[in-house]
Amino acid sequence: MWRSIILGMQEASNHNDNSWPEAPGRRPEPEQESIAIGPSRIHGLGAFARMDLACGTRIVEYLGIRINKRESRRRCRENNEYIFYLNAQHDLDGNVPWNMARFINHSCVPNCDAEFIDERIWIVARRDIAAGEELTFNYGYDLQDYKEFPCRCGSPDCVGFMVAEEIQDQVRKRH
Repeated sequence: MWRSIILGMQEASNHNDNSWPEAPGRRPEPEQESIAIGPSRIHGLGAFARMDLACGTRIVEYLGIRINKRESRRRCRENNEYIFYLNAQHDLDGNVPWNMARFINHSCVPNCDAEFIDERIWIVARRDIAAGEELTFNYGYDLQDYKEFPCRCGSPDCVGFMVAEEIQDQVRKRH
């Protein structure tokens, strides 16, 4: 399960809610030129910094389609791994071709955070990031079913599972 900051699961609205800029029928702005997609040592494809990025930089917006909780649960049951929690009623399904942020892999020691800023989900540099470095953030899974989500980040401090930072010590004690 997605944890709170990484923002959750839910179901599609039966109406076209164009209040969210990534709603069906609306074309998102072109991706920023600060990231490139390529083969990752962590998993599949990853997102990489094209230039040096300072701590606190909003690197890329996590884009997608706003869906309700029921639809989110349905999509999660179908193994959609790109669902972010927005609020008590809605989540964001980032499994869309215009969402470059979906390629950002998990790390137990990430260089980015996912932050909810001005009603948007932004990937923000948590420290200075060098050009060519793979971008990562902590997916923040909770203890429910965490064993189903092994981590491959390769960090010396890897917990072995994609869990939120505040529960990493708990998981280390269990294993």
